[in-house]
Amino acid sequence: MGRKIPMWQCLVTILFTICVLMYVLGILGKIFGDAFACGYGEVHIALIASAIFAAVVAVANGYKWAYLEAGIIASINRSMQAMLILITVGSLIGSWIASGVVPAMIYYGLMILKPSIFLMASCILCCIVSLATGSSWTTAGTIGIALIGVGTGLGISVPMTAGAIVSGAYFGDKMSPLSDTTNLAPAMAGATLFDHIKHMIWTVTPSLVIALVIYAILGMRASGDANMSIVADMQEALKINFVINPAMLIPPVVVIIIVALKLPALPGLIGGIVLGCIIGSVFQGISLADWPSILHYGYSVGNMSPEFAALKEQFELSFTMDQGEFAALAAAEGFSDAVVGEFNVGALIDEKGGMQSMMWTINLIICAMCYGGIMDSSGMLGTLANQLLKLAKNTGMLVTVTIFSCIFMNIIAGDQYLALVLPGRMFKEAYEDRRLAPKNLSRCLEDSGTITSNLVPWNTCGATMSTFLGAPQWGAGGYAPFAFLCWINPIVSIFYGFTGISMEKMTDEEYERVMEQRAKDKEDALKALEA
Repeated sequence: MGRKIPMWQCLVTILFTICVLMYVLGILGKIFGDAFACGYGEVHIALIASAIFAAVVAVANGYKWAYLEAGIIASINRSMQAMLILITVGSLIGSWIASGVVPAMIYYGLMILKPSIFLMASCILCCIVSLATGSSWTTAGTIGIALIGVGTGLGISVPMTAGAIVSGAYFGDKMSPLSDTTNLAPAMAGATLFDHIKHMIWTVTPSLVIALVIYAILGMRASGDANMSIVADMQEALKINFVINPAMLIPPVVVIIIVALKLPALPGLIGGIVLGCIIGSVFQGISLADWPSILHYGYSVGNMSPEFAALKEQFELSFTMDQGEFAALAAAEGFSDAVVGEFNVGALIDEKGGMQSMMWTINLIICAMCYGGIMDSSGMLGTLANQLLKLAKNTGMLVTVTIFSCIFMNIIAGDQYLALVLPGRMFKEAYEDRRLAPKNLSRCLEDSGTITSNLVPWNTCGATMSTFLGAPQWGAGGYAPFAFLCWINPIVSIFYGFTGISMEKMTDEEYERVMEQRAKDKEDALKALEA
């Protein structure tokens, strides 16, 4: 252990991180011109550079490298389950595309959903699935991918669709008793699980209603731009490559049931992979020799119509080409709707899924955990959060500081678990001193730490959502402006803090028990220190 790092050094470290991230993301280029333009959008090296800078500051203040390294390893270890799930979901996506599961969901979704209600229906559907599974990642990686395809066919922009998916997925992640964050937040605050869930209804219900109203308005506006003739052509393109029938819907139903029965996530996802492989072999005729490549590298489109094949050779079309570039070429050359529909399908499913598709995201998580581990183990995160606590002069400001601390941790540490654990640990006594029931703190943690994690590109959740849905958070084509629940929920929580609505107080008996337990904890800590 070293000495406490001064506040000014913590701020310098944060400033360095902000500058290097701005440089890598190309923001400085937009402000100051080409001399600062990088613009690749790859933040891995920026996070490693920030971790090195933070380590230099920590070592200069007496921290041993072995101690900092242990902090890095502990931080990565906290994310290990998430990385294993990512790898598994990569194979799940590959098997479900190849077996026709995802194409079938797109096919039938194009039959049922209409442009005017699509965004609202997508959000509600993801709410239901994530509530049943307790996983925003499983929701986005399965039904979310299918909804992106349906939205494309209906003429809804990918950012809007992805925003609706993320809003619905994180509603369930926040409210489901099966969710890890829903269990972690009350554990940090000292609340019970179901008290915590019932208390969150106060903030998440109005937030979801407002978000759904906005999606309904956007859907009505977007419906006027929809080219419904492409829907039939996309369905025809799907039938060219896959056998489509209702049996394809069995794997997602089984996975939802498995997770709803509270079985661990990884075995449930592996079960989904096995089912996908069986259905793919039976209905699509995929041989056992082909599955290892599909599960590792993803699915590649095989069959194409003669018209598309000819145009592909003539214009060097590729499913990986920019959507805008293809749209301009299609308009200039007068491509038929059938060709456009086939391209849209190919862009959705070609070379998608597989373990390898998750490696970029996993590398990003590891880089973020290196930085977050050093910032946490050196005490710099705690120092910064304690300074924020000084602003909490009343209940409203205490809630506001809690909300912004969780968001700050999501940005700096890149990990939603740290965004729940550290503020929960630091602000617990402040809530107790104001006689606020523990469920107030646990609700604030989820209203910010859980719900905003997907808006940060290098956060584990943000990187995962972007990978699954094929859309960045920010910039052209970014989904963050359309993830309305993630913006509205923290604002509603702050509003309740200042107005006192639903901010329940502890009874005298509860307060006395809390004070007795706090005294006992401190006594035990002193005994342990003396030992």
